[in-house]
Amino acid sequence: MHWIYLSPHFDDVALSCGGLVWEQVQAGKAVSIWTVCAGSASVGDLSPFAKELHMRWEVDENATAQRRIEDLNSCRRMGATWRYFAIPDCIYRRNPHTGEFMYASEISLSGPLQPADTLTIMALQEEMKNFFPTDTVLISPLGLGNHVDHQLTRLAAEGLDYITWYYADYPYVLRSREKLESMQQEGWLSQVFPISLDGLTAWQDSIVAHGSQISTFWKGELEMRLAVSDYLEQNKGLLLWRKPVP
Repeated sequence: MHWIYLSPHFDDVALSCGGLVWEQVQAGKAVSIWTVCAGSASVGDLSPFAKELHMRWEVDENATAQRRIEDLNSCRRMGATWRYFAIPDCIYRRNPHTGEFMYASEISLSGPLQPADTLTIMALQEEMKNFFPTDTVLISPLGLGNHVDHQLTRLAAEGLDYITWYYADYPYVLRSREKLESMQQEGWLSQVFPISLDGLTAWQDSIVAHGSQISTFWKGELEMRLAVSDYLEQNKGLLLWRKPVP
């Protein structure tokens, strides 16, 4: 079986599943990480909000290229192969009809998907169909936290016939206890996958590789390592979820 993890951004699978990816690779499984929003913004074509985020990340206008280098290092630490799609991060996307930036504020990142992204989802589905091995196990983000790119990725995945598992978007899952409880009440099934100490280290190291993003969630590397260790301990492993059988 070929395990394919869909990552809305360069860092999401490392954040949410880095230890499990490493364990699966060590067990001889074929594991790939497909990053959906890996496309570049046009040079010089940034909203004030995107420029603000670039300053926070300490990157320049070539942020996508810099983040891709981080991701290559992260994938190598996990042992996974990779594939990148050309959809730009939501902070770079413009409405094709009006030219306006569709997600130009912090609050818009967790709001509704813009109608123009419907065509983006359809095009992504058609492109992904060209690459699926016949024995695919597809793992999609649940979309916890409601980030628009996570919404887009899940909707694209659910329009295909390959989806098998969902992963909880970390660290957004830490603020989503009620959502997980409601999923259990609806009949969703979860399975715990054990992660060894070496797997935990590989998980933490794969996140460290995404150096520009550490400050988004933590004060520094040490705080991140402690947080991921605590998260693993809480669940006694890593949880993946299945939809209830009709």
